[in-house]
Amino acid sequence: MQHRLFRASKSSLFSLNRNLLQNSLATRQAQLLNPTMRMFALANPEIMRNIGISAHIDSGKTTVTERILFYSGKINQIHEVKGSDNVGATMDSMELEREKGITIKSAATFCSWKDYHINLIDTPGHVDFTVEVERALRCLDGAVLLICGASGIQPQTLTVDKQMKRYDVPRIIFVNKLDRMGASPELAISGARDRLGLNAAAVQVNIGIENGLDGVVDLVTWKACYFDGDNGELVRETDIPEAMISECREKKLELLSCLAECGDEEMEEFFLEENIDVPVEQLKECIRKNTINLNFCPVFLGSAYKNKGVQKMMDGIIDYLPKPTEVTNYAYDITKDGAKTVMEINAKKPFVGLAFKLEETKFGQVTYVRIYQGKIKKGQSIMNTNTNKKIKVSRMVRMHSADMEDINEAGPGDIFALFGVDCASGETFCDIDVKYQMTEMHVPDPVMSLTVKNKKMEDLDNFLKALNRFVREDPTFTVQHNQESEEIIISGMGELHLFVYCERIKREYDVDITIGNPTVNYRETIGGKT
Repeated sequence: MQHRLFRASKSSLFSLNRNLLQNSLATRQAQLLNPTMRMFALANPEIMRNIGISAHIDSGKTTVTERILFYSGKINQIHEVKGSDNVGATMDSMELEREKGITIKSAATFCSWKDYHINLIDTPGHVDFTVEVERALRCLDGAVLLICGASGIQPQTLTVDKQMKRYDVPRIIFVNKLDRMGASPELAISGARDRLGLNAAAVQVNIGIENGLDGVVDLVTWKACYFDGDNGELVRETDIPEAMISECREKKLELLSCLAECGDEEMEEFFLEENIDVPVEQLKECIRKNTINLNFCPVFLGSAYKNKGVQKMMDGIIDYLPKPTEVTNYAYDITKDGAKTVMEINAKKPFVGLAFKLEETKFGQVTYVRIYQGKIKKGQSIMNTNTNKKIKVSRMVRMHSADMEDINEAGPGDIFALFGVDCASGETFCDIDVKYQMTEMHVPDPVMSLTVKNKKMEDLDNFLKALNRFVREDPTFTVQHNQESEEIIISGMGELHLFVYCERIKREYDVDITIGNPTVNYRETIGGKT
Protein backbone atom coordinates (compact mmCIF):
# COMPACT_ATOMS: atom_id res chain seq x y z
CA MET A 1 0.00 0.00 0.00
CA GLN A 2 2.76 2.43 0.96
CA HIS A 3 4.64 1.52 -2.20
CA ARG A 4 1.60 2.35 -4.35
CA LEU A 5 1.15 5.69 -2.55
CA PHE A 6 4.81 6.57 -3.10
CA ARG A 7 4.55 5.63 -6.77
CA ALA A 8 1.40 7.74 -7.15
CA SER A 9 2.95 10.76 -5.45
CA LYS A 10 6.09 10.40 -7.56
CA SER A 11 3.93 10.26 -10.68
CA SER A 12 2.03 13.38 -9.57
CA LEU A 13 5.30 15.21 -8.91
CA PHE A 14 6.60 14.26 -12.35
CA SER A 15 3.36 15.48 -13.93
CA LEU A 16 3.60 18.76 -12.00
CA ASN A 17 7.22 19.35 -13.07
CA ARG A 18 6.33 18.54 -16.68
CA ASN A 19 3.47 21.06 -16.60
CA LEU A 20 5.73 23.70 -15.05
CA LEU A 21 8.33 23.06 -17.74
CA GLN A 22 5.74 23.33 -20.52
CA ASN A 23 4.39 26.57 -19.06
CA SER A 24 7.93 27.96 -18.72
CA LEU A 25 8.75 27.11 -22.32
CA ALA A 26 5.43 28.52 -23.53
CA THR A 27 6.12 31.79 -21.72
CA ARG A 28 9.63 31.96 -23.16
CA GLN A 29 8.38 31.35 -26.71
CA ALA A 30 5.68 33.99 -26.28
CA GLN A 31 8.27 36.51 -25.13
CA LEU A 32 10.49 35.74 -28.10
CA LEU A 33 7.68 35.92 -30.65
CA ASN A 34 5.87 38.95 -29.25
CA PRO A 35 8.11 42.06 -29.12
CA THR A 36 5.47 44.07 -27.27
CA MET A 37 5.67 41.59 -24.41
CA ARG A 38 9.34 42.45 -23.98
CA MET A 39 9.10 46.15 -24.73
CA PHE A 40 6.10 47.16 -22.62
CA ALA A 41 8.18 48.81 -19.89
CA LEU A 42 10.45 50.96 -22.04
CA ALA A 43 8.78 54.28 -21.32
CA ASN A 44 8.22 53.71 -17.62
CA PRO A 45 11.29 54.36 -15.42
CA GLU A 46 9.37 53.13 -12.36
CA ILE A 47 9.72 49.54 -13.57
CA MET A 48 13.19 49.85 -15.10
CA ARG A 49 16.64 48.77 -13.93
CA ASN A 50 19.91 49.88 -15.58
CA ILE A 51 22.63 47.51 -14.41
CA GLY A 52 26.11 46.31 -15.29
CA ILE A 53 27.91 43.09 -14.45
CA SER A 54 31.55 43.57 -13.47
CA ALA A 55 34.30 41.46 -11.94
CA HIS A 56 37.84 40.15 -12.26
CA ILE A 57 38.58 38.24 -15.45
CA ASP A 58 37.19 34.67 -15.58
CA SER A 59 34.73 35.24 -12.74
CA GLY A 60 31.82 34.28 -14.99
CA LYS A 61 30.29 37.63 -16.06
CA THR A 62 29.35 36.56 -19.58
CA THR A 63 28.11 33.19 -18.32
CA VAL A 64 25.86 34.93 -15.80
CA THR A 65 24.57 37.27 -18.52
CA GLU A 66 23.82 34.30 -20.77
CA ARG A 67 21.66 32.76 -18.01
CA ILE A 68 19.88 36.05 -17.39
CA LEU A 69 18.96 36.26 -21.07
CA PHE A 70 17.81 32.63 -21.12
CA TYR A 71 15.70 32.72 -17.96
CA SER A 72 14.11 36.01 -19.03
CA GLY A 73 13.14 34.53 -22.40
CA LYS A 74 15.42 36.80 -24.44
CA ILE A 75 17.23 33.78 -25.94
CA ASN A 76 15.95 30.21 -26.23
CA GLN A 77 19.24 28.33 -26.03
CA ILE A 78 22.30 28.62 -23.79
CA HIS A 79 25.76 28.85 -25.37
CA GLU A 80 28.98 28.85 -23.40
CA VAL A 81 32.10 30.99 -23.62
CA LYS A 82 34.46 29.08 -25.95
CA GLY A 83 31.70 26.48 -26.20
CA SER A 84 32.07 23.13 -27.92
CA ASP A 85 29.27 24.04 -30.35
CA ASN A 86 31.48 26.77 -31.90
CA VAL A 87 28.74 29.34 -31.36
CA GLY A 88 29.95 31.19 -28.26
CA ALA A 89 28.07 33.28 -25.73
CA THR A 90 25.51 35.80 -26.97
CA MET A 91 27.30 38.87 -25.63
CA ASP A 92 30.67 37.93 -27.15
CA SER A 93 29.87 38.99 -30.70
CA MET A 94 33.43 39.70 -31.88
CA GLU A 95 35.35 36.88 -33.54
CA LEU A 96 38.37 37.67 -31.35
CA GLU A 97 36.26 37.40 -28.19
CA ARG A 98 35.04 33.95 -29.14
CA GLU A 99 38.53 32.79 -30.10
CA LYS A 100 40.19 33.96 -26.90
CA GLY A 101 37.23 33.26 -24.61
CA ILE A 102 37.35 36.74 -23.03
CA THR A 103 35.21 39.86 -23.27
CA ILE A 104 37.03 42.67 -25.06
CA LYS A 105 34.35 45.32 -25.37
CA SER A 106 31.27 45.98 -23.27
CA ALA A 107 28.00 44.87 -24.85
CA ALA A 108 24.49 46.11 -24.12
CA THR A 109 21.25 44.17 -24.12
CA PHE A 110 17.78 44.33 -22.60
CA CYS A 111 15.26 41.87 -21.23
CA SER A 112 12.18 41.59 -19.04
CA TRP A 113 11.95 39.87 -15.66
CA LYS A 114 8.78 39.75 -13.55
CA ASP A 115 7.17 42.75 -15.32
CA TYR A 116 10.37 44.80 -15.04
CA HIS A 117 12.49 46.07 -17.91
CA ILE A 118 16.23 45.55 -17.47
CA ASN A 119 18.94 47.33 -19.48
CA LEU A 120 22.10 45.30 -18.96
CA ILE A 121 25.73 45.88 -19.89
CA ASP A 122 28.23 43.02 -19.78
CA THR A 123 31.71 44.42 -19.19
CA PRO A 124 35.25 43.02 -19.70
CA GLY A 125 37.24 41.76 -16.74
CA HIS A 126 40.78 42.23 -18.07
CA VAL A 127 42.58 45.31 -16.77
CA ASP A 128 43.61 46.30 -20.32
CA PHE A 129 39.96 47.04 -21.16
CA THR A 130 39.13 48.84 -17.93
CA VAL A 131 37.76 51.90 -19.78
CA GLU A 132 34.86 49.72 -20.96
CA VAL A 133 33.93 49.17 -17.32
CA GLU A 134 34.51 52.84 -16.53
CA ARG A 135 32.09 54.20 -19.10
CA ALA A 136 29.48 51.54 -18.35
CA LEU A 137 29.45 52.33 -14.63
CA ARG A 138 29.39 56.05 -15.42
CA CYS A 139 25.90 55.74 -16.90
CA LEU A 140 24.35 52.89 -14.88
CA ASP A 141 22.14 53.05 -11.79
CA GLY A 142 23.23 49.77 -10.20
CA ALA A 143 25.63 46.87 -10.64
CA VAL A 144 26.24 43.22 -9.91
CA LEU A 145 29.73 42.59 -8.55
CA LEU A 146 30.77 39.00 -9.22
CA ILE A 147 33.24 37.31 -6.90
CA CYS A 148 34.71 33.91 -7.74
CA GLY A 149 33.74 31.49 -4.97
CA ALA A 150 37.02 29.61 -5.34
CA SER A 151 39.49 32.51 -5.80
CA GLY A 152 37.81 35.19 -3.67
CA ILE A 153 38.87 38.83 -4.07
CA GLN A 154 41.31 39.25 -7.00
CA PRO A 155 43.27 42.26 -8.33
CA GLN A 156 40.66 43.46 -10.83
CA THR A 157 37.94 43.05 -8.20
CA LEU A 158 39.68 45.87 -6.32
CA THR A 159 39.74 48.03 -9.46
CA VAL A 160 36.07 47.43 -10.23
CA ASP A 161 35.16 48.22 -6.62
CA LYS A 162 37.00 51.57 -6.89
CA GLN A 163 35.13 52.36 -10.10
CA MET A 164 31.77 51.61 -8.50
CA LYS A 165 32.63 53.82 -5.54
CA ARG A 166 33.86 56.60 -7.86
CA TYR A 167 30.39 56.87 -9.43
CA ASP A 168 28.43 55.94 -6.26
CA VAL A 169 26.92 52.88 -7.91
CA PRO A 170 24.88 50.65 -5.55
CA ARG A 171 25.69 46.99 -6.00
CA ILE A 172 24.65 43.51 -5.05
CA ILE A 173 27.27 40.77 -4.86
CA PHE A 174 26.95 37.37 -6.53
CA VAL A 175 29.44 34.77 -5.33
CA ASN A 176 29.77 32.57 -8.41
CA LYS A 177 31.43 29.22 -9.11
CA LEU A 178 30.50 27.57 -5.83
CA ASP A 179 30.63 24.27 -7.73
CA ARG A 180 34.43 24.61 -8.01
CA MET A 181 36.89 22.67 -5.87
CA GLY A 182 37.86 24.73 -2.83
CA ALA A 183 34.89 27.11 -3.15
CA SER A 184 34.01 29.03 0.01
CA PRO A 185 31.30 31.71 0.24
CA GLU A 186 32.65 32.70 3.67
CA LEU A 187 36.03 33.50 2.10
CA ALA A 188 34.38 35.71 -0.54
CA ILE A 189 32.21 37.56 1.98
CA SER A 190 35.06 38.16 4.43
CA GLY A 191 37.16 39.44 1.51
CA ALA A 192 34.41 41.87 0.53
CA ARG A 193 34.38 43.17 4.10
CA ASP A 194 38.11 43.29 4.80
CA ARG A 195 39.64 44.13 1.42
CA LEU A 196 36.82 46.14 -0.19
CA GLY A 197 35.57 47.74 3.03
CA LEU A 198 31.95 46.82 2.33
CA ASN A 199 29.22 46.16 4.85
CA ALA A 200 28.26 42.90 3.17
CA ALA A 201 26.19 39.99 4.42
CA ALA A 202 24.68 36.92 2.79
CA VAL A 203 20.94 36.88 2.09
CA GLN A 204 21.32 33.20 1.19
CA VAL A 205 22.97 30.05 2.49
CA ASN A 206 24.26 27.47 0.03
CA ILE A 207 22.81 23.95 0.15
CA GLY A 208 25.89 21.84 -0.46
CA ILE A 209 29.20 22.97 -1.94
CA GLU A 210 31.53 22.06 -4.82
CA ASN A 211 30.16 19.02 -6.68
CA GLY A 212 27.39 18.70 -4.10
CA LEU A 213 25.91 22.17 -4.69
CA ASP A 214 22.14 21.61 -4.86
CA GLY A 215 20.55 25.00 -4.24
CA VAL A 216 20.28 27.89 -1.79
CA VAL A 217 18.27 28.86 1.26
CA ASP A 218 16.66 32.30 0.96
CA LEU A 219 17.09 33.92 4.38
CA VAL A 220 14.58 36.66 3.58
CA THR A 221 11.67 34.38 2.66
CA TRP A 222 12.99 31.51 4.84
CA LYS A 223 12.61 28.96 2.03
CA ALA A 224 14.96 26.44 0.42
CA CYS A 225 15.27 26.94 -3.36
CA TYR A 226 16.21 24.24 -5.85
CA PHE A 227 16.71 24.64 -9.59
CA ASP A 228 15.25 21.78 -11.63
CA GLY A 229 15.02 21.09 -15.35
CA ASP A 230 17.73 20.62 -17.96
CA ASN A 231 18.95 24.21 -17.51
CA GLY A 232 17.78 24.95 -13.98
CA GLU A 233 14.78 26.88 -15.32
CA LEU A 234 12.32 25.49 -12.76
CA VAL A 235 12.68 27.13 -9.35
CA ARG A 236 11.26 24.87 -6.64
CA GLU A 237 10.76 26.22 -3.12
CA THR A 238 10.46 23.93 -0.10
CA ASP A 239 10.94 24.06 3.64
CA ILE A 240 14.50 24.44 4.88
CA PRO A 241 16.17 21.07 5.61
CA GLU A 242 16.18 20.35 9.34
CA ALA A 243 19.95 19.88 9.37
CA MET A 244 20.44 23.48 8.11
CA ILE A 245 18.03 25.40 10.35
CA SER A 246 20.64 26.16 13.02
CA GLU A 247 23.16 27.44 10.44
CA CYS A 248 20.51 29.50 8.66
CA ARG A 249 19.39 31.03 11.94
CA GLU A 250 22.97 32.08 12.67
CA LYS A 251 23.38 33.59 9.18
CA LYS A 252 20.11 35.51 9.45
CA LEU A 253 21.18 37.00 12.78
CA GLU A 254 24.42 38.02 11.05
CA LEU A 255 22.35 39.69 8.32
CA LEU A 256 20.28 41.56 10.91
CA SER A 257 23.48 42.63 12.67
CA CYS A 258 24.88 44.18 9.49
CA LEU A 259 21.59 46.00 8.84
CA ALA A 260 21.59 47.24 12.42
CA GLU A 261 25.06 48.74 11.78
CA CYS A 262 23.41 50.90 9.10
CA GLY A 263 21.47 52.61 11.87
CA ASP A 264 18.20 50.73 11.43
CA GLU A 265 16.64 50.61 14.91
CA GLU A 266 14.00 48.02 14.02
CA MET A 267 16.58 45.55 12.72
CA GLU A 268 18.72 46.24 15.77
CA GLU A 269 15.78 45.37 18.01
CA PHE A 270 15.20 42.09 16.15
CA PHE A 271 18.91 41.28 16.43
CA LEU A 272 19.18 42.06 20.16
CA GLU A 273 16.15 39.88 20.87
CA GLU A 274 17.59 37.17 18.57
CA ASN A 275 14.25 37.21 16.79
CA ILE A 276 14.58 36.11 13.17
CA ASP A 277 10.85 36.31 12.41
CA VAL A 278 11.13 39.61 10.54
CA PRO A 279 8.22 40.30 8.13
CA VAL A 280 9.46 39.60 4.59
CA GLU A 281 8.43 42.94 3.09
CA GLN A 282 9.90 44.88 6.03
CA LEU A 283 13.23 43.08 5.67
CA LYS A 284 13.27 43.58 1.90
CA GLU A 285 12.55 47.28 2.28
CA CYS A 286 15.36 47.65 4.83
CA ILE A 287 17.86 45.86 2.56
CA ARG A 288 16.75 47.90 -0.44
CA LYS A 289 17.00 51.24 1.37
CA ASN A 290 20.49 50.59 2.70
CA THR A 291 21.73 49.13 -0.60
CA ILE A 292 20.62 52.23 -2.51
CA ASN A 293 22.17 54.47 0.16
CA LEU A 294 25.50 52.60 -0.28
CA ASN A 295 25.44 51.39 3.32
CA PHE A 296 24.97 47.68 2.64
CA CYS A 297 25.67 45.00 0.02
CA PRO A 298 23.43 41.89 -0.08
CA VAL A 299 25.33 38.77 -1.12
CA PHE A 300 23.78 36.08 -3.34
CA LEU A 301 25.25 32.63 -3.92
CA GLY A 302 25.29 30.12 -6.76
CA SER A 303 26.94 28.77 -9.88
CA ALA A 304 25.92 30.20 -13.24
CA TYR A 305 27.63 27.39 -15.17
CA LYS A 306 25.68 24.79 -13.20
CA ASN A 307 22.47 26.84 -13.57
CA LYS A 308 21.97 27.38 -9.84
CA GLY A 309 21.06 30.61 -8.11
CA VAL A 310 20.83 33.01 -11.06
CA GLN A 311 17.04 33.52 -10.91
CA LYS A 312 17.21 34.48 -7.22
CA MET A 313 20.00 36.92 -8.06
CA MET A 314 17.71 38.37 -10.78
CA ASP A 315 15.04 38.80 -8.11
CA GLY A 316 17.68 40.66 -6.09
CA ILE A 317 18.26 43.07 -9.00
CA ILE A 318 14.58 43.96 -8.94
CA ASP A 319 14.19 43.97 -5.16
CA TYR A 320 17.35 45.82 -4.08
CA LEU A 321 18.87 47.88 -6.92
CA PRO A 322 17.50 51.36 -7.68
CA LYS A 323 15.18 52.46 -10.43
CA PRO A 324 16.33 55.56 -12.40
CA THR A 325 14.14 57.87 -10.30
CA GLU A 326 15.98 56.83 -7.13
CA VAL A 327 19.41 57.98 -8.35
CA THR A 328 20.52 61.62 -8.39
CA ASN A 329 22.42 62.76 -11.50
CA TYR A 330 23.87 66.17 -12.20
CA ALA A 331 24.69 68.28 -15.26
CA TYR A 332 26.27 71.69 -15.73
CA ASP A 333 24.10 74.46 -17.19
CA ILE A 334 26.32 76.30 -19.68
CA THR A 335 23.87 79.22 -19.90
CA LYS A 336 24.30 79.80 -16.15
CA ASP A 337 28.11 79.75 -15.98
CA GLY A 338 28.23 76.00 -15.42
CA ALA A 339 25.83 75.91 -12.50
CA LYS A 340 25.29 72.39 -11.17
CA THR A 341 21.75 71.22 -11.97
CA VAL A 342 19.89 68.10 -10.86
CA MET A 343 18.52 66.01 -13.74
CA GLU A 344 14.91 64.87 -13.41
CA ILE A 345 13.68 61.52 -14.72
CA ASN A 346 10.66 63.20 -16.26
CA ALA A 347 9.41 62.87 -19.85
CA LYS A 348 8.06 66.44 -19.81
CA LYS A 349 11.48 67.98 -19.10
CA PRO A 350 13.92 68.97 -21.91
CA PHE A 351 15.89 66.04 -23.30
CA VAL A 352 19.42 65.47 -21.91
CA GLY A 353 21.48 62.41 -22.86
CA LEU A 354 25.09 61.26 -22.62
CA ALA A 355 26.97 59.50 -25.45
CA PHE A 356 28.91 57.05 -23.30
CA LYS A 357 30.17 54.64 -25.96
CA LEU A 358 30.89 54.60 -29.71
CA GLU A 359 31.13 51.61 -31.99
CA GLU A 360 31.84 51.45 -35.70
CA THR A 361 29.79 48.86 -37.60
CA LYS A 362 29.38 47.97 -41.25
CA PHE A 363 26.29 50.21 -41.21
CA GLY A 364 28.13 53.19 -39.74
CA GLN A 365 28.82 54.62 -36.29
CA VAL A 366 26.57 53.47 -33.45
CA THR A 367 26.40 55.89 -30.52
CA TYR A 368 25.18 54.48 -27.21
CA VAL A 369 23.16 57.06 -25.26
CA ARG A 370 21.82 57.13 -21.70
CA ILE A 371 18.85 59.48 -21.19
CA TYR A 372 19.02 61.47 -17.96
CA GLN A 373 16.05 63.73 -18.56
CA GLY A 374 13.17 64.06 -21.01
CA LYS A 375 12.50 61.82 -23.99
CA ILE A 376 13.57 61.61 -27.61
CA LYS A 377 11.75 60.66 -30.84
CA LYS A 378 12.85 59.66 -34.29
CA GLY A 379 13.05 62.73 -36.54
CA GLN A 380 13.67 65.08 -33.62
CA SER A 381 16.46 67.69 -33.78
CA ILE A 382 18.93 67.78 -30.87
CA MET A 383 22.12 69.70 -30.09
CA ASN A 384 25.59 68.43 -29.29
CA THR A 385 26.49 70.91 -26.57
CA ASN A 386 30.22 70.07 -26.76
CA THR A 387 30.47 71.06 -30.42
CA ASN A 388 27.32 73.24 -30.76
CA LYS A 389 26.27 71.16 -33.77
CA LYS A 390 22.61 70.55 -34.53
CA ILE A 391 21.73 66.90 -35.25
CA LYS A 392 18.59 65.29 -36.65
CA VAL A 393 17.79 61.86 -35.22
CA SER A 394 17.37 59.68 -38.29
CA ARG A 395 17.49 56.22 -36.74
CA MET A 396 17.16 54.88 -33.19
CA VAL A 397 17.87 51.29 -32.16
CA ARG A 398 17.95 49.12 -29.08
CA MET A 399 21.02 46.90 -28.90
CA HIS A 400 21.08 43.20 -28.12
CA SER A 401 24.80 42.49 -28.33
CA ALA A 402 25.52 43.00 -32.07
CA ASP A 403 21.84 42.78 -33.07
CA MET A 404 19.65 45.85 -33.40
CA GLU A 405 15.95 46.52 -33.02
CA ASP A 406 14.58 49.76 -34.46
CA ILE A 407 12.58 51.96 -32.11
CA ASN A 408 10.81 55.27 -32.62
CA GLU A 409 11.02 56.68 -29.11
CA ALA A 410 12.98 56.34 -25.88
CA GLY A 411 11.94 57.69 -22.49
CA PRO A 412 13.68 59.07 -19.39
CA GLY A 413 16.22 56.78 -17.75
CA ASP A 414 16.46 54.53 -20.81
CA ILE A 415 19.51 53.35 -22.77
CA PHE A 416 19.46 53.16 -26.57
CA ALA A 417 21.69 53.82 -29.59
CA LEU A 418 21.75 56.39 -32.40
CA PHE A 419 22.86 55.92 -36.02
CA GLY A 420 24.48 58.52 -38.24
CA VAL A 421 25.62 60.86 -35.46
CA ASP A 422 29.07 62.45 -35.60
CA CYS A 423 30.31 62.78 -32.05
CA ALA A 424 32.96 61.63 -29.62
CA SER A 425 32.63 59.50 -26.50
CA GLY A 426 31.49 61.47 -23.46
CA GLU A 427 29.67 64.25 -25.31
CA THR A 428 26.22 65.50 -24.26
CA PHE A 429 23.06 65.80 -26.37
CA CYS A 430 20.26 68.20 -25.43
CA ASP A 431 17.07 69.72 -26.75
CA ILE A 432 17.68 72.78 -28.91
CA ASP A 433 16.47 75.24 -26.27
CA VAL A 434 18.77 74.10 -23.40
CA LYS A 435 22.53 73.69 -23.00
CA TYR A 436 23.67 71.15 -20.44
CA GLN A 437 26.88 69.17 -20.17
CA MET A 438 27.11 65.95 -18.17
CA THR A 439 30.04 65.30 -15.89
CA GLU A 440 32.94 63.51 -17.56
CA MET A 441 34.10 60.00 -16.78
CA HIS A 442 37.56 59.12 -15.50
CA VAL A 443 40.00 58.05 -18.26
CA PRO A 444 43.25 56.41 -17.10
CA ASP A 445 46.52 57.33 -18.82
CA PRO A 446 48.11 54.87 -21.28
CA VAL A 447 50.89 52.73 -19.82
CA MET A 448 52.45 51.04 -22.87
CA SER A 449 53.46 52.01 -26.42
CA LEU A 450 54.26 50.24 -29.70
CA THR A 451 55.15 51.35 -33.21
CA VAL A 452 52.97 50.24 -36.12
CA LYS A 453 53.51 50.57 -39.84
CA ASN A 454 51.62 49.39 -42.90
CA LYS A 455 53.67 47.07 -45.11
CA LYS A 456 52.10 48.20 -48.40
CA MET A 457 51.69 51.83 -49.43
CA GLU A 458 48.32 51.11 -51.06
CA ASP A 459 46.98 50.16 -47.62
CA LEU A 460 47.82 53.55 -46.09
CA ASP A 461 44.30 54.98 -46.35
CA ASN A 462 42.69 51.97 -44.67
CA PHE A 463 45.46 51.92 -42.05
CA LEU A 464 44.88 55.56 -41.08
CA LYS A 465 41.12 55.03 -41.20
CA ALA A 466 41.42 52.15 -38.73
CA LEU A 467 43.59 54.17 -36.33
CA ASN A 468 41.22 57.13 -36.49
CA ARG A 469 38.23 54.88 -35.76
CA PHE A 470 39.86 53.22 -32.75
CA VAL A 471 40.90 56.57 -31.27
CA ARG A 472 37.30 57.78 -31.49
CA GLU A 473 35.94 54.59 -29.92
CA ASP A 474 38.46 54.16 -27.10
CA PRO A 475 39.73 57.18 -25.11
CA THR A 476 42.57 55.08 -23.63
CA PHE A 477 43.93 54.30 -27.11
CA THR A 478 46.10 57.13 -28.47
CA VAL A 479 48.11 57.64 -31.68
CA GLN A 480 51.14 59.91 -32.09
CA HIS A 481 53.47 60.65 -35.00
CA ASN A 482 57.12 61.02 -33.99
CA GLN A 483 58.49 63.65 -36.37
CA GLU A 484 62.15 62.74 -35.76
CA SER A 485 61.92 58.98 -36.14
CA GLU A 486 58.99 59.10 -38.61
CA GLU A 487 57.21 56.44 -36.56
CA ILE A 488 53.53 56.07 -35.74
CA ILE A 489 53.27 55.22 -32.05
CA ILE A 490 50.16 53.70 -30.53
CA SER A 491 49.67 53.74 -26.75
CA GLY A 492 47.23 51.86 -24.56
CA MET A 493 46.55 50.11 -21.28
CA GLY A 494 48.74 47.05 -21.85
CA GLU A 495 50.17 44.51 -24.24
CA LEU A 496 46.89 42.67 -24.81
CA HIS A 497 45.06 45.94 -25.40
CA LEU A 498 47.44 47.00 -28.18
CA PHE A 499 47.76 43.58 -29.79
CA VAL A 500 43.97 43.28 -29.98
CA TYR A 501 43.83 46.53 -31.94
CA CYS A 502 46.66 45.40 -34.20
CA GLU A 503 44.80 42.17 -34.88
CA ARG A 504 41.62 44.11 -35.64
CA ILE A 505 43.50 46.26 -38.15
CA LYS A 506 44.54 43.08 -39.96
CA ARG A 507 41.13 41.40 -39.85
CA GLU A 508 38.66 44.24 -40.20
CA TYR A 509 40.64 46.40 -42.66
CA ASP A 510 42.75 43.74 -44.39
CA VAL A 511 45.97 45.66 -43.71
CA ASP A 512 49.28 43.89 -43.04
CA ILE A 513 51.29 45.76 -40.43
CA THR A 514 54.62 45.47 -38.68
CA ILE A 515 54.90 46.00 -34.92
CA GLY A 516 57.94 47.14 -32.96
CA ASN A 517 59.21 49.11 -30.01
CA PRO A 518 59.50 52.92 -30.24
CA THR A 519 62.93 54.28 -31.17
CA VAL A 520 64.69 56.21 -28.43
CA ASN A 521 66.23 59.42 -29.78
CA TYR A 522 69.73 60.08 -28.44
CA ARG A 523 71.36 63.52 -28.48
CA GLU A 524 74.99 64.30 -27.80
CA THR A 525 75.80 67.42 -25.80
CA ILE A 526 79.08 69.19 -26.66
CA GLY A 527 80.13 72.36 -24.88
CA GLY A 528 76.71 72.78 -23.28
CA LYS A 529 74.95 72.65 -26.66
CA THR A 530 72.79 69.80 -27.95
